[in-house]
Amino acid sequence: MQALFVHGMGRTPLSGWPLLWQLRRGGLTTRTFGYVTAWASFPSIKTRLLARICLLASQGAYVLIGHSLGGVLLRAALAELPPSVRQPTHLFLLGSPVHAARLAKRLGNNRLFRALTGDCGAVLGSDARMAAIEPSYTPTTSVVGVRGMSGPHSPFAQEMNDGVVALSEVSAAWLTDQVQIPTLHTLLPASGRAGEVILARIRTDA
Repeated sequence: MQALFVHGMGRTPLSGWPLLWQLRRGGLTTRTFGYVTAWASFPSIKTRLLARICLLASQGAYVLIGHSLGGVLLRAALAELPPSVRQPTHLFLLGSPVHAARLAKRLGNNRLFRALTGDCGAVLGSDARMAAIEPSYTPTTSVVGVRGMSGPHSPFAQEMNDGVVALSEVSAAWLTDQVQIPTLHTLLPASGRAGEVILARIRTDA
């Protein structure tokens, strides 16, 4: 089984190293996909990712793992996967929003945020653009952190969150299942529990 990891915004493929090491120990062949949001638009990154998935699919069975924006990019690419191309056996979303993210909305007019995140940041803060990304028709597991601060001084009020996205922003009826982990957004790819969930779902699919 092959696994392709797509990192989150502002990160690099190295952010997935702990998870990928765990998956390799579990018998998977791992790959990564990198991008820089300050240099490329969401559609251009998605097009490159789609080509990478098609190449991966030609080499055998595979799963896809996306952290944060990486999961959004994967869903957008899968929506354009040609019918002749092998589908992934499972999609794993690590803290990946399926609705517009309130923090991205709040920061949308911040010049530094816009310079660093470009068009991808605009996608995350747009209700219309996020809604236009089709639901996943592949078995999809959402792994979410719930260690973020809540309360009157939190942008998420009383809602559970991982410090970057709220639980409602990573939840949808079309998800196959969702697993909550007591960790923060940035640390999801380093969570041993996330790796255990992925390996367990792969064994179940097999």
